Amino acid sequence: MPARHSFPNLLSLFKALCVISGGGGGSVAASCIVVRSPQALRMQPARDDALTLSQTLDKLLVGDAVQVELIPEKKGLFLKHVEYQVTSQRFKISVYRRYNDFDVFHEVLLQRFAYRVVPALPPKRMLKGVLTSVSERDFIEGRRRALARFINLVARHPFFSEDELVKTFLAFSGSDVQSKLRDAYKKTGDEFMTNRVATLAKEYLPADIQAQFSTSRELIRNIHNSFQKLRDRAEKMAERSKENATDLLMFGRELSTLGSDASPLPSLASSQSTWGALRRSLRSLSVEFAALSDKAAQQGRREEDDVVEKLNLFLDLLQSYRDLCERHEKGVLHEHQRALHKYGVMKRQMMSATVQPKEQASVEQLESRIVQQENAIQTMELRNYFSLFCLHQETQLIFVYLPITSHILGAFVNSQVQGHREVRPPVWKSFLHRPFGGVKLGLNWLLKSNKRSNAGGGSREKKPSHFVAFYYFT
Repeated sequence: MPARHSFPNLLSLFKALCVISGGGGGSVAASCIVVRSPQALRMQPARDDALTLSQTLDKLLVGDAVQVELIPEKKGLFLKHVEYQVTSQRFKISVYRRYNDFDVFHEVLLQRFAYRVVPALPPKRMLKGVLTSVSERDFIEGRRRALARFINLVARHPFFSEDELVKTFLAFSGSDVQSKLRDAYKKTGDEFMTNRVATLAKEYLPADIQAQFSTSRELIRNIHNSFQKLRDRAEKMAERSKENATDLLMFGRELSTLGSDASPLPSLASSQSTWGALRRSLRSLSVEFAALSDKAAQQGRREEDDVVEKLNLFLDLLQSYRDLCERHEKGVLHEHQRALHKYGVMKRQMMSATVQPKEQASVEQLESRIVQQENAIQTMELRNYFSLFCLHQETQLIFVYLPITSHILGAFVNSQVQGHREVRPPVWKSFLHRPFGGVKLGLNWLLKSNKRSNAGGGSREKKPSHFVAFYYFT
């Protein structure tokens, strides 16, 4: 019978090898190895080329959309804790989760899919001495956003979305979701034990898999670095919009304070000065500047929600790929090399035992250990090939996500267009021609002075400097 059709027998053999070797390098403990049902073995549809992902970005994005909302803080006996409402569009249910639930979910997900991209979780607490400039409220909001990105990447992953762990986390409404998650993992084990091509992965790998891996890893590293710089610039732009909102609001309040000053004018100024009428007119300006401040704040939120968050989502995915590459090199590959070294030491000991007479029992024991080590090496070799198989698929997944760049650019352009539309130049022109006591005369003088200065050079009429500054803000 061809090797492709002898999978159940091979699986039974390698389960036994895992029991003998005791696992290692991402293997499952012997106590967790159980007989799988046919349903558990069908991790993906039967295909001619199991290595190729038939996914598009649009298909991934519509797979699920999970909302993570902060609910009011609950105070425990000693400490207050934060709880989240997690709502899956796919399962049409809302469940309540704490950070520790996310932590356990991440732990078992990483154990189950050690050879896949599993995004990292944000830190549970602020780091002392590092985030002193960040308020607790800002930290909690940043953590909520990071948890939302994490669960959306997981829920849309082609190999995670149908797994029992994901379904449990998103849909189980019982009281102890952490125990439920751990039980689900114990029943299933890691992906190597359930994927139908795990023991045949070598047959699907191209001959130049190592060269492809190195090339892709370097390219994705460069993409990651560039997207980090884009994210940093986008964050600064959003922050500037928020700062402009604050400055406009405070500017209007100061004008209002100035106009509310009831101090009497001295007699030497009361006859010719227009300050009294102007001062009374300044009181209403705070309302105008408050409206402008609100528009600027909305612009900052658009830039943060539509641009920065999309950049962060893709960066989380890219970082998880880089983490996966390190796990491959430092995990199963390193364990395989250690096992080979240990096997070499045993073989040298056996050769020494044949030359120098030793007790029969010790020789038999050494032979038994060598057989066990050979079985362990065979299992690790299979895991190494399966790790490369998964790594090849996860690399494809990164390239499937790359068109999200156009989504990000579209969101950036839309946010800028909408911002300019809401705060157009006519809004500021109304300030130029609005009579505030003697203000209109003063602004008209400023306009005329600009016209006179421009007329000498024969250039086109320019907007006054203060108008240019406001227009730049919009």
